[in-house]
This record gives sequence, C-alpha cells and structure tokens, in this order.
Amino acid sequence: MSSNKSASSRPKIVGITGGIGSGKTTVAKMFAEFGAPVYYADAEAKELTATSPEIREDLIALLGAATFKDGVLDRKYMANKIFNDKELLAKANAIIHPRVAEHFKQWVEAQKFPYVLKEAAILFESGSYKDCDITILVTAPEEVRIQRVMKRDNTTRDEVVARMKNQWSDAKKRELADYIIENEYLSDTQKTVENLHPVLL
Repeated sequence: MSSNKSASSRPKIVGITGGIGSGKTTVAKMFAEFGAPVYYADAEAKELTATSPEIREDLIALLGAATFKDGVLDRKYMANKIFNDKELLAKANAIIHPRVAEHFKQWVEAQKFPYVLKEAAILFESGSYKDCDITILVTAPEEVRIQRVMKRDNTTRDEVVARMKNQWSDAKKRELADYIIENEYLSDTQKTVENLHPVLL
C-alpha cells in the first residue's frame, strides 16, 4: 500500500471495511480491546457534516437551503436527494471526504499505538484505501448480512438489498484487500482478530 511518510514517524494505518451488515464495526471493536485506536470515519463524517460551516455552505449550494433546518442537518432530506442520484452523491462526497481525510490525518499524528484502524464503509469506493498501509475486508454471507441489517435498522429486505446494490460487491473489494475476515460466527472472528493483531504490530 502506498505511504509517503515512514512507518517509524507515525502509526501504521490499517483500513477496515465491509459491506452493510458485514460487522466491520464489531471487528474494529475487537481490535480496540487490544488497545488499537479506532477512527470511525462514517461517524466522524456525520459529525463534521453537522458542525463544519464550510461543509454546510457547500452542501446548501449543492442541494438547496432545505438541507439544514434551523442550522441542523436534515439527514432525511439529504439522503432522499442523493440516494438515487450517483452524480449528486459523488459531488456531496467530494465536499465531505477531503475534510474527513484532513481530520483523520491530524488524529493519526496524535496517536501513540503502533497501528490505528480507520473503519469506513466506502474505503475502496472512495479511494481512501490508498492512504492505508494495510487493508482488511470484513465479509459475511449475504443472507446473514440482510438479516442483521433488518433486525438492527428495523427495515425491510427490499430496503437492505437496495442499499447493498449501492456498494461494491465483496468480490470487487477482495481484489484490493490485504486480509479478509469472515465474520459469520463471532467466536471464529475473535480468533482471527487475535491472530492478526500481532501481525499488525
């Protein structure tokens, strides 16, 4: 993986990703139990989108004044605008992702552990995997993923499948991943994480 800075001057950056319902957050938390700091890119993106004046101005210019109500991001409005419009989605991502990347860079520089995890849903799709030293793909059988998301989000099968179609297939992601963690049974996943942790150190 590409990296301009020497490994000795900053922690190793480990990107961790997986399709909806794969359990990437669960796996990231398993690494955190060993002391590894985790940067949850999607949560940080939401926070920055809600609080950054620059992002707010750019999103209003792109999506309209209704994107924010009384200064608060209207996530439903934004999702409805960009969900089925790939061009608008790409433009919104181009507003948000560079700011998240800068925020992440500053966060990494403050960490002291030998490696850090960047947990991101679209690590490969966004191209941000290129800034990682190592990438981990978390996978699970499609039906398991569908059931997990239906239960977690109290949503329908059709809605979950529609969201899956907006993401790259696991087959496409596998080509770019350094390590693959099959996350069907948590006990097996835990063992895989235990074995991988010393390798990342």
